[in-house]
Amino acid sequence: MGPAIVFIRHGETDWNLQGRLQGQRDIPLNEVGRAQAAEAGRKLRTIVDPAALPWRVSPLERTRETAEIARDAIGLDPKAYELDDRLKELTFGDWEGRTWAELKAVDRAIVRARQADKWGFVPPQGESYAMLHARIATWLPSVTEETIVVSHGGVARALMVLLAGADPASACVEDIWQGKLLWFREGRAEWV
Repeated sequence: MGPAIVFIRHGETDWNLQGRLQGQRDIPLNEVGRAQAAEAGRKLRTIVDPAALPWRVSPLERTRETAEIARDAIGLDPKAYELDDRLKELTFGDWEGRTWAELKAVDRAIVRARQADKWGFVPPQGESYAMLHARIATWLPSVTEETIVVSHGGVARALMVLLAGADPASACVEDIWQGKLLWFREGRAEWV
């Protein structure tokens, strides 16, 4: 069991609101997302000392913006965090920018194939949760102390499997909330 990780999913974007697959596209937060980021920062202070912990952040715009707003909301230097490419969301490849309704209209069979094996399915030119899980597994040994991570829903799902023993099929359908904290410690994952 490694050090605790306090996980923050980026705040809401317009694409989240529209149900569009973002993957690794750079999409900014919307006003709701900005409020969620500030709230996440304030919540951090109730469980840890955010100034005393390292912050590791996905380099995508929505996660950087979330980290900066959260840090600013609690009086920390907004830019004082470390970027890590391994914390990027999984890529949906050719599917990025589309909604599930649009994909079903184009090819119902391939959408059904993903529903049958969400963990292992690889979208065209994309990445599966299993592939993301392998990427995050290579990142975890670099976490040597309690850390704050600002990243994406897919990364949270991979961490649920790696750190909290969740079943992969269950993890990939869990709700990953924006504006809340997911605290990984002592072999469990707890929403705060």
